[in-house]
Amino acid sequence: MKNYRFALLLALSFVLAAAAFAFGSGKANSVSIGQPVADFKLPDVDGHEHSLASLKGKNGTVIIFLSAQCPVVRAYGERIEKLAEDYSARGVNVVGINSNVTESTDDIKRHISDNKFSFVVLRDKGNKVADMLGAEHTPETFFLDASNKLVYHGRIDNNRDATRVQSNDLRDAIDATLAGKPVVKTEAAAIGCSIKRG
Repeated sequence: MKNYRFALLLALSFVLAAAAFAFGSGKANSVSIGQPVADFKLPDVDGHEHSLASLKGKNGTVIIFLSAQCPVVRAYGERIEKLAEDYSARGVNVVGINSNVTESTDDIKRHISDNKFSFVVLRDKGNKVADMLGAEHTPETFFLDASNKLVYHGRIDNNRDATRVQSNDLRDAIDATLAGKPVVKTEAAAIGCSIKRG
């Protein structure tokens, strides 16, 4: 009886330890507001490797986690491209990242083409960058200032229906930073689909 109880406790402790590790792994390396984001390298859909340093904007960088299949990302397609167009002239670059193990390169290429994205979309196989930033959803954004310091994290705006948007959180953060002002709302929970990890 003692051996059975001991074996049960041992098995239970392993399960709890594994659960704690799995639960914490997505956020363990996440970057907090005010911290710099380390440089990373990922390939684009054609296999060409890019670093964050090579893609960053002179005045800031928006990293957006995307999905080719998520209906919420599809609803944001035009807004994401408009954001990229509006801010590229002001020295802020948009970088797309797809971390979903369930999506093929062809899926991602089609998504880029359908939305006429003018920015680079990278493949994050193994969720290396998603885990580093603590990204959980698509679309989920991270806005870095000129020195790669994280100044905003979260949603693009408050509604997937463009006609019902009342709060442009990401644009507000970019505009404040470009004006040399502090970002009032540094975080707003991202709405969308969960990133499909391996």
